[in-house]
Amino acid sequence: MKKRIDKRATRGELANQSLWDQIVEIMKFSGPATGLWICGPLMSLIDTAVIGQGSSIELAALGPGTVLCDNMSYVFMFLSVATTNMVATSLARRDKNEVQHQISILLFIGLACGLSMLLFTRFLGTWALTAFTGPKNAHIVPAANTYVQIRGLAWPAVLVGWVAQSASLGMKDSWGPLKALATATVINGVGDILLCSLMGYGIAGAAWATMVSQVVAAYMMIVALKKKGYNAFALTIPSASELLMIIGLAAPVFVSSMSKVGFYSLIIYFATSMGTHVVAAHQVMIQIYSMCVVWGGPLSQTAQSFMPEMIFGVTRNLAKARLLLKSLVIIGTISGLVIGTIGTSVPWFFPTIFTPDQSVIQEMHKALIPFFMALAVTPCTHSLEGTLLAGRDLKFISLSTSGCFSLGAFVLLLLSSKGYGLPGFWCALVAFQWARFFLALQRLLSPDGILHDNDSGKYKPTDLRAT
Repeated sequence: MKKRIDKRATRGELANQSLWDQIVEIMKFSGPATGLWICGPLMSLIDTAVIGQGSSIELAALGPGTVLCDNMSYVFMFLSVATTNMVATSLARRDKNEVQHQISILLFIGLACGLSMLLFTRFLGTWALTAFTGPKNAHIVPAANTYVQIRGLAWPAVLVGWVAQSASLGMKDSWGPLKALATATVINGVGDILLCSLMGYGIAGAAWATMVSQVVAAYMMIVALKKKGYNAFALTIPSASELLMIIGLAAPVFVSSMSKVGFYSLIIYFATSMGTHVVAAHQVMIQIYSMCVVWGGPLSQTAQSFMPEMIFGVTRNLAKARLLLKSLVIIGTISGLVIGTIGTSVPWFFPTIFTPDQSVIQEMHKALIPFFMALAVTPCTHSLEGTLLAGRDLKFISLSTSGCFSLGAFVLLLLSSKGYGLPGFWCALVAFQWARFFLALQRLLSPDGILHDNDSGKYKPTDLRAT
């Protein structure tokens, strides 16, 4: 078993490879990982396309509905980041028992968080939707609540699946999780067609299809982890010291995730206040954006999976870590331009895929330029922030993202009061994304950054509580 772990830990190491070899190796890992990030938004995009053909009201209801189902899930992104980071760092030290123990603890935390969200959705879902949509859009609350209540049943499976998926990625395996999510996406697509288009269940049918697909994906993630020699059904209650250690790692990531979720939710909130057509247009645009923006996610995941061995492991080499970052930025720049072009072309040339309503289409077209600008920079931003997460420069990540949120919220409020509408909201998103990019870039280029030798003792895996 030790031999197999050593082989897995050393397979695909990038520390001793040239720039071109690194790019090739990154593509081998991030290619399947891209599928992981695409599957979730693809499910929501399928829901949007199917529902939009039947009812503009139900299409608008997907806006606040997805905030409570999809956007809220990113509040628990700390589980994913913590799992990948802890597993990758332990594997860099060749400690399989520590990996199993960490997985068991994080699975317990994921299940506990999932059950909490299930109860929140069940008892406070209607209140949250009513508060979010406001009195002007009370007519979309019943449809949104139907969607949320059904999707909410999958919360425990979703978060347990996230931990299992992130553990596999920390082991540099992106194919196992991809198979699970690809199966789930097929189930969701077939379910939407059957329940919505053929049987006429509308938004409820879309919710059932997505919920079932998420449960299936979680089960397949657990099975994939078990095949690697780890018991994914073993749950361990963390001790006080272990909980503090995880909180030290998770709290800054939680603040960062909440800032991003909060900003996207604020945009939907202000769009919702402007009427059904605007919020329906924004729902289509944000789903296309979510579908495209995830192409940068694998670059962040690559940094989190491969960087720890260069920063903390027995093969520590900061010069090679900087070379890996250069490779990630090159790929991110190319990806951003390609994805921005393709993503903008869809609502420009093929808007009727999502809705036949011309009023909604006109609102979509008004936001195309800022839509492209926000998309183009995102893959590079993910590369930079993923490197900061891998090096556990967590305080900076939390402070910079929360600062961008505070400034962005003020800009949104100002633009809303001036009546700039949907284009103004997307311009605020452009400012939010580019500010994150420049702040992360400046941090990594700084002599005080995690990739410079004069701070070799500053960032250590054991310094979590201090962080």
